[in-house]
Amino acid sequence: MKIGIISDTHSKVTLAREALDMLIENGAEFIIHAGDICELETLEMLKNCGKRYVAVYGNNDAHLVEHHNNYNLVQEPYYFKLADTKFKLMHLPFYMAPDTEIVIFGHTHTFESDFKNGTLFLNPGEVCARSKPVSECAMLNIKEDKFKVTYYSKDKNADKYDKQKFVYERKSHG
Repeated sequence: MKIGIISDTHSKVTLAREALDMLIENGAEFIIHAGDICELETLEMLKNCGKRYVAVYGNNDAHLVEHHNNYNLVQEPYYFKLADTKFKLMHLPFYMAPDTEIVIFGHTHTFESDFKNGTLFLNPGEVCARSKPVSECAMLNIKEDKFKVTYYSKDKNADKYDKQKFVYERKSHG
């Protein structure tokens, strides 16, 4: 299963749309937003993208709570199962215990793909291109025997994303 992952879109709705469209064009079947959504328009995009999604509140998203029931918004840490895989989703990297197979987080605005003792820690970086002039996101492809991560990045004014791939052997689960 291919899972598109974005985070830290902040007020950059156009960059969020570009990242979301590109992930879907590349086969994303599910979308995860790791917080700091900031704009209602970004939530609308997620809701109307044609894919199932989940979005966790970030430290800049308190104003979105009034819209909680209209979107698939969750509080951190949020545990769920997808593609026979246990996930933990959060914005702030405060719950980093390896108590699931995949831990997804945002907040740092820095891409991270780290596999330790059978747990994948994944931060897709920042869509908003605030800390650097680069917009980032990631695709996680879950296979029975491995996790494949594709890191996408592009200059915020460029049309095309560059990509970098990481593959991790998955421990037997089941």
